[in-house]
Amino acid sequence: MGSRLFRKLGFLAAIASAILVMPAAPPAHAQLYSEGYQFLEAVRERDGDTVTDMLSQPGTQVANTRDITTGETGLHVVTARRDAVWLQFLMRRGANPNIADNEGITPIQLATRLGFVEGVEELIKGGARVNIADRQGETPLIAAVHQRNVELVRTLLAQGADPDRNDNSGRSARDYMELLSSNSLLAREFTLADESRASEGTQRQYGPSF
Repeated sequence: MGSRLFRKLGFLAAIASAILVMPAAPPAHAQLYSEGYQFLEAVRERDGDTVTDMLSQPGTQVANTRDITTGETGLHVVTARRDAVWLQFLMRRGANPNIADNEGITPIQLATRLGFVEGVEELIKGGARVNIADRQGETPLIAAVHQRNVELVRTLLAQGADPDRNDNSGRSARDYMELLSSNSLLAREFTLADESRASEGTQRQYGPSF
């Protein structure tokens, strides 16, 4: 009787020891986001081989992974470092330029705030909405006017940015331009854009934009 009891206790102790040394399973959320986390880390580290391999998997949606903390996508990451080559690469492999981060900022809005003209051009080529507004109603063109960035204003107007779309305060890019002192260079870009639209017979749409 005693020997059987000791053997049983020894067996239970062995099981307990095995359980203690087994590696803990990762939390469910870690498993769920592990592929996306690896993808974003590879983008941040400019690891082209890893990114290419992940994007080549059949049916993958990893190109549009959002960081679980910030909501940033790979396009946000490469826009922030002003990397036009990676912008082109990711969009060609399915990255959506109109996904906003947790602050409601899309890559084209980020590129505009950085004065990243080449990035703005590439994002528009990739399908970025040029008149997209942030939570304050600020469009990329309004942001460019605030910066007095003539080249960026010219680029956005040439790509169809609406100079008369209002932000939440009721002012448009044109309004902000007219409020600026020494605004002749900016005013010229607005005038040229107006003339170009008139010559092309472009009809302006009035009312709210959705």
